[in-house]
Amino acid sequence: MKIFLPATCSLFLSASLTLAAGLPSQSITGNYMEARTADVYTGPCFANSETALVGQLAVMGWKVSHGSWQGVDLSGLSVVGAIRAESTLGNVEVKSNPAKAVLIIDSKADPAQRLALAAFAKHMSGSLLDDVVRVETQPIDLAIENNDLHSRNATLTAGSLAKIETRAMSDGDQVCHNEEVWYQPLSRTSHAMPAYALSHEYEGQGLGVTWSSPDKRSAFVASFSEPSE
Repeated sequence: MKIFLPATCSLFLSASLTLAAGLPSQSITGNYMEARTADVYTGPCFANSETALVGQLAVMGWKVSHGSWQGVDLSGLSVVGAIRAESTLGNVEVKSNPAKAVLIIDSKADPAQRLALAAFAKHMSGSLLDDVVRVETQPIDLAIENNDLHSRNATLTAGSLAKIETRAMSDGDQVCHNEEVWYQPLSRTSHAMPAYALSHEYEGQGLGVTWSSPDKRSAFVASFSEPSE
């Protein structure tokens, strides 16, 4: 049986489908920072000298500008992870690199938002946050100068537990003069810039180690845009 729609209904249906097709899907957006105990922007000689010896420690943090996760609005909230892996993070020659993590949740978040922030961070970092041994609640601030990733002047603080401060690379930071991005960011990103870590600290409990690893080419300043779940 054939069904014929009046012309006006057909036009309305066509316009509705076209409009729906043009609507953007819901997404969660914001900024991201990380720093490690190994250079991420480096030359082969320096990278090879660090592989399997350092680079198993990292701090990573996200600040949500807009969006929700698992139906919970996370706009303006942040979450930080401190990681201790068994080997150099990002080393593709190590097929399995188990890690333990401490998760630091924004103190402004309510109970539902805390759960959603934890789930969001685990999604963004793959398996790095699978084994969370401790959860802390702290005031978190992630700020990028003039909201310009290219400046790479940024800071991340999670109470007194973790801190990253970065600046852009300079000519003086090159040693081999064949440096490149050797490791990719530990999180999903939409745009990432390697940066110089003026400070990179973790002073919390749970990982059996604290660290301070300043003055290294070991950071990323990035943005993210991910479809909401």
